[in-house]
Amino acid sequence: MPRPWARWLPRGTWATDAGIALLVQAAVTMPFVVPRPAGLPAATWAAYGLTTLTVLPLVARRRAPVTVLLAVLAAGALYRFAVDGPGQPLPYTGLVAFCTVAELSSPGRRLSVGLLVLAVVFPSVALNTGEARELLFSLFVFAAAYAFGRSLHTRKAYVRAMEERAVQREVTHRNEAERAAARERARIAREMHDVLSHAVSLMIVQAEAGPVAVRTAPECAEAAFDAISETGRDAMVQLRRMLGVLRDGGREDGVSPRSPQPGLTGLPVLLERVRSGGLQVQFASAGEPGSVPDDTGATVHRIVQEALTNVVKHARATAVTVRLHCAADEVTVTVTDDGRGPGTTTGLGLIGIRERAAAHGGRVRAGAGPDGRGYQVHVVLPLTVSAQGVGS
Repeated sequence: MPRPWARWLPRGTWATDAGIALLVQAAVTMPFVVPRPAGLPAATWAAYGLTTLTVLPLVARRRAPVTVLLAVLAAGALYRFAVDGPGQPLPYTGLVAFCTVAELSSPGRRLSVGLLVLAVVFPSVALNTGEARELLFSLFVFAAAYAFGRSLHTRKAYVRAMEERAVQREVTHRNEAERAAARERARIAREMHDVLSHAVSLMIVQAEAGPVAVRTAPECAEAAFDAISETGRDAMVQLRRMLGVLRDGGREDGVSPRSPQPGLTGLPVLLERVRSGGLQVQFASAGEPGSVPDDTGATVHRIVQEALTNVVKHARATAVTVRLHCAADEVTVTVTDDGRGPGTTTGLGLIGIRERAAAHGGRVRAGAGPDGRGYQVHVVLPLTVSAQGVGS
């Protein structure tokens, strides 16, 4: 939370540069306020004003670092030769300007400015004490300023790279979340289509047969209406299950209640419900259904459900055969009817079947049945892919 006084502080690089210039001004002012030895001339306002003149260019150091350094060096030379003012323990303004050049300038300019600084340091030391100790110290402090400037450049480049990487990660995360949401919407749409399409199709067939049964076989009419009621109740149970998962909150612990998906053990109930609508359904199973993983079993159940729904809605068939073969490495399911044969192969039902099979690395073949009669859906699901964790 920002402090109340923070809003009164200036912001931006201008404020930063002005603050650094004030700090340097405070440093160069110290020799003027400290009493001087008796043998030295007193500090004058003219000397102090010229000292301030060497500091002012630092306010624009980021905009034109090389120009600011040249101005600082020129003002320093003017101070040395024009007035007899107090000396400075360190060339503060020159160090700050040289550090800025090292941070912001190109390699060619840094080399040129470095050679210029060397050309200035040697005569300055010669005109002052001429001692090797002063020369080494001057070279050291300017080298340190250069190194500090380069470290600032590296740090800022690193921060920019981290910020860009964070932005890229956020964009990637958002895209992944959107793709996951799209996949989840497609999955929910597929589940609701399977449940509603199957249930409504059976209910329509049974409702249409009801009046006929009332007139011709009253004893069968009650069974037809019972089948309608049972189909509707089963559809409502499955819809409530899906809506319960979607509903926010779920239980108090935030975990939505879950029920097992229908699997291979639910196929007899599914087939009996279709038989109750008047369609002759034969079922043949081979192999060991118990060895099939639950996710694959749920996919097989939904594929058979959608295939039978298509038969009821579109095939005008009188009989359908469902064959299930569970091998060690794959499950094969075939749904064949004796209806009017191939129609469209791009309906939502077939798209859902292909999507479910593709999620397991399986393959689908849909088209005319044996000898060109009726329609057949043939699906092969490998168990090895499912065992590796690919869900439907």
